[in-house]
Amino acid sequence: MFAEENGLKGDPRLRAISEAIRVVPHFPKQGIMFQDITTLLLNHKVFKDTVDIFVDRYRDMDISAVAGVEARGFMFGPAIALGIGAKFIPLRKPRKLPGEVISEKYVLEYGTDCLEMHVGAVQPGERALVIDDLVATGGTLSAAIRLLERVGAEVVECACVVGVPEVKGHRGLNGKPLYVLVEPREIENGFSALMVQMDR
Repeated sequence: MFAEENGLKGDPRLRAISEAIRVVPHFPKQGIMFQDITTLLLNHKVFKDTVDIFVDRYRDMDISAVAGVEARGFMFGPAIALGIGAKFIPLRKPRKLPGEVISEKYVLEYGTDCLEMHVGAVQPGERALVIDDLVATGGTLSAAIRLLERVGAEVVECACVVGVPEVKGHRGLNGKPLYVLVEPREIENGFSALMVQMDR
């Protein structure tokens, strides 16, 4: 669900969050309108508002682990984890974690990729939140859910800053709910600034 549909309709923070995200045409390749959240991070008030909205939503859900998807999930996940009194678990690309890992492959538009997590990072029965910056198809989030569930965690919800309109009511995330703050905004020429990074 989108934040506007869940009690935040008309909240000026959502407009500020959307406007703080830079749209970069044709990056990393032709036809992609990249949603660059690094410009949001440069505005401390908007960055704090982004984190606060997530913290307000999750602080009373008894979540003990926040799992962030590499790499942009790392920018929001630790602050959210601190705000709700949970630990942060990095879900990384292959060969980035030094200890024993558990892996989960997933299909991209062209090929496959993989997420890894340290063995023992989460315990059976722990309630977990998965955080990333953007969701398009849900492939990466679904892999994160499978990874956590394989070790016995209960994934409460997935959360993203940006989500394409097509994810409204989306149940492709292994049946898990999805919470999104804003849609990709439009750029000056009127074309929708969709981040067509189909692995996300």
